[in-house]
Amino acid sequence: MPAAQSIINPAWLLLEDGTLLKGKAFGAKGTSGGEICFNTGMTGYQEVFTDPSYTGQVLIMNNDYVGNYGVKNEDVESDSVKIKALICKNITNRYSRMLANDGLEDYLVKNHIVAIYDVDTRALVQHIRSKGAMNCVISTEISDEAGLRVELAKVPDMAGLELSSQVSTKEPYTVGSPNAPIRIAVMDYGVKKNILQCMVERNAFVKVFPAKTELSTLQEFKPNGYFISNGPGDPGSMDYAVKTVRDILNTDMPFFGICLGHQLLARANDIPTFKMHHGHRGLNHPVKNLQTGKSEITTQNHGFGVDPEAVKNSDKVEITHLNLNDGSIEGIRVKGKPAFSVQYHPEATPGPHDSRYLFDDFIKMIEESM
Repeated sequence: MPAAQSIINPAWLLLEDGTLLKGKAFGAKGTSGGEICFNTGMTGYQEVFTDPSYTGQVLIMNNDYVGNYGVKNEDVESDSVKIKALICKNITNRYSRMLANDGLEDYLVKNHIVAIYDVDTRALVQHIRSKGAMNCVISTEISDEAGLRVELAKVPDMAGLELSSQVSTKEPYTVGSPNAPIRIAVMDYGVKKNILQCMVERNAFVKVFPAKTELSTLQEFKPNGYFISNGPGDPGSMDYAVKTVRDILNTDMPFFGICLGHQLLARANDIPTFKMHHGHRGLNHPVKNLQTGKSEITTQNHGFGVDPEAVKNSDKVEITHLNLNDGSIEGIRVKGKPAFSVQYHPEATPGPHDSRYLFDDFIKMIEESM
């Protein structure tokens, strides 16, 4: 078990609205900024940190204690930590899990992630709920507000920011057995590893393609269906992806989208997206399936949503799922086509497995079309 941190250095957090907090430094030394957001999950911090959808964001972990079970090499959703910086109430490098490979601080240092703790995260989350998402900066080296503001000015706004092509794979790769009966082409806009695993577990051979791959290249794989992944950034800045989705829809082949993929499916059907006040991030969001009448507890991570009025007035799509907290659109399907999407994360790592039936639905749709 690693030793406790012996020297505690100060750190500072400055929000765009002028809120300035002093805490204690943890992780890498330096200065880092991004859009502040919060996650309400009680577990799964390592999977959260490595989710590509968090690219460009500073994360508040609303749980009281982070780091107590260390980190494990296998518990990742991508090849690196994707958050820009971390904010916690209590944090530790000591862990009790025998299977852990490392302590949290060592992990953050290796991934160059600046963190601040000893902050009242409950009060900070209430502040974000009230004021909305905004940019912020954390520093272990700059203590004066003027200097912090200089660094804050360098942080780009999330609205209009295209990030998916930055986190996408640079070269195509495959997952699963080439002898599997089902072949699925995946558009990688920031795909999580467990999404791919959920399809492989259902006897699919998956090929993952870079974000700006055109339909003609996807078709060379001879897929039986198409999957559009989650990812970071503003879907309104991704006209190239909207075109790809439209091209795929014109093939009339089975189509499934998650999170950003849901937003792109909406935009491909002339439904706009919008920047949410503070987004949905956590493991306990209730969603109602309008087709079955059942509710499910879902994992979510998104700061943009689909325009509800435009969906309700659309003659192209229909609503399949609604968020029971705020009535936001959580699922749609395209009328007359084998295409559907959800805003939340049915692969749920971390989180409950209530929604994994959606992968079964996708595979069944493919099998019926073959």
